[in-house]
Amino acid sequence: MTLPLSYSWRNVRARPLRSLLTAGVIALVVLACTLLLGLISSIQHTFAATGNELNLVVLRKGSDNDGSSQLSLEAYQSLRYLDGIAARAGDGRPLISPELVVQPFFRTREGGRENVLVRGVESVALEVHDQVRLTEGRMLRPSAGEAIVGRGVAGRYVGAELGREIEFGRGSWKVVGLFEADGTSFESEVWVDVRELANDAKRVMPFSGARLRATSQSELERLERRIDDDPRYALDAKPETLYYAEQASASGTLYVIVVAVAVLAGVGAAFGAANTMYASVQARTAEIGTLRALGFSRGSILAAFLVEALCLALVGFALGGLGALGAAQVMRSALGGVAVGAATFTTSVVDVQVESRNLLTALALSLGIGGAAGLGPAWRAARLPPIEALRKA
Repeated sequence: MTLPLSYSWRNVRARPLRSLLTAGVIALVVLACTLLLGLISSIQHTFAATGNELNLVVLRKGSDNDGSSQLSLEAYQSLRYLDGIAARAGDGRPLISPELVVQPFFRTREGGRENVLVRGVESVALEVHDQVRLTEGRMLRPSAGEAIVGRGVAGRYVGAELGREIEFGRGSWKVVGLFEADGTSFESEVWVDVRELANDAKRVMPFSGARLRATSQSELERLERRIDDDPRYALDAKPETLYYAEQASASGTLYVIVVAVAVLAGVGAAFGAANTMYASVQARTAEIGTLRALGFSRGSILAAFLVEALCLALVGFALGGLGALGAAQVMRSALGGVAVGAATFTTSVVDVQVESRNLLTALALSLGIGGAAGLGPAWRAARLPPIEALRKA
């Protein structure tokens, strides 16, 4: 004979305090694991989803990001007339955006300081970076001391609001527009006029690099080879999507670390849950003896206690998963996201989103904890001789 599943679930409900303590230990592990996995997934999305498949990033050879690169005016002029670059619909000018990146300190509303990526651009940048769209205000005018700020920057730093002035470098800049970029890393940037920024930063070379839009995938590959092979300016070109994917490469290491920490925490939780389950077996020796005397096999006893442990794990997963979803919502609404360091040594604001794959990983972890915690006590319960169990009772 086999015991029904309802037997295991009734035993969980019959001992609410003990069950809640066991499930609570698992829930804490699930909560921490899910939030960290959600943060890593959000970081990967923020960077990996940035860029256009037909855009090329052109930097100086040896530079792995905008902040460490320099591009001369002569090099830019040679780039903008290459064949294969797409043209603007209105005036036929090439879709190439010369840009300068600096990383000044901004003052946060809490009184701290963070490096923020400030990008000097021209008006063509909105067409080259087609993920970026103005949601309030207007585009900045050249040589007017104006700025537009991303959604992740707006409200986080002093003055980063529409109509106010934000201070960095050697002056102040009036915020005339707010923009969004589908949750990508552009939303953590401030854009100003590129030549004004070069003057403010006292840069001899006015640009860090350039973004250009190819007419097709084949032209993009041809442009990439031509720029790389040109010995005059020692430039390196790579697809924009690849450039930002490399910025997110560190998150892969973080993922391994989080999984390792989750496993270690899971082992601790399994020991705690196992102790509770062993105590449950000790307190239910008469019940186990009675079941064996009624003809229930050792396998059915083993399965019943193991299912009970898995039920506790599912309760812990439900509590931890709901807690993680609630905590992620609080981080988005109350904190405005989580600040993480980017490869350019600047701050990127990431909206933590708990994805279904994060919850599935947490579910697997909780079931693993429940199975590991319940196997020993279940085996002990199944091995109890019925006569001895009744005598001990």
